[in-house]
Amino acid sequence: MDILVIGSVAFDSVETPFGRGDDVLGGSATYFSTSASFFTGVQLVAVVGDDFPDEPKEFLSARGVDLAGLQTRPGETFRWKGRYGYDLNEAQTLDTQLNVFETFHPQLPDSYRKAEYVFLANIDPELQLEVLNQVERPKLIACDTMNFWIEG
Repeated sequence: MDILVIGSVAFDSVETPFGRGDDVLGGSATYFSTSASFFTGVQLVAVVGDDFPDEPKEFLSARGVDLAGLQTRPGETFRWKGRYGYDLNEAQTLDTQLNVFETFHPQLPDSYRKAEYVFLANIDPELQLEVLNQVERPKLIACDTMNFWIEG
């Protein structure tokens, strides 16, 4: 049983009371894929820019994540910058740069279209619908969103 994941693969810059990280591997599809890979196979659909290095791809691949749906486009990878206080459940978005993610239209490889389990990670709800129109008969669909898409 594989799970199909569509969402963002990004570079995050995060500030917390405990430290700071700049341009670290992030994105909702990255985090979900990494977590899910402990329990099942993962098919990832996302887009990155040509500035995206091989090391993060190797990390995901080593976890067993199928990267056939990871597109590389000319331009910069999606970047998010945020700050957390002592309540790590609440993030303050400082900057969002969609970059190649802005024109992303997910195209599922044929081998992904029969996915029974689909996780629509944090992407534009219109793109989530585009994905659902490409999957044949999923048994279970879950989705995520955030203030960027809600407040639009």
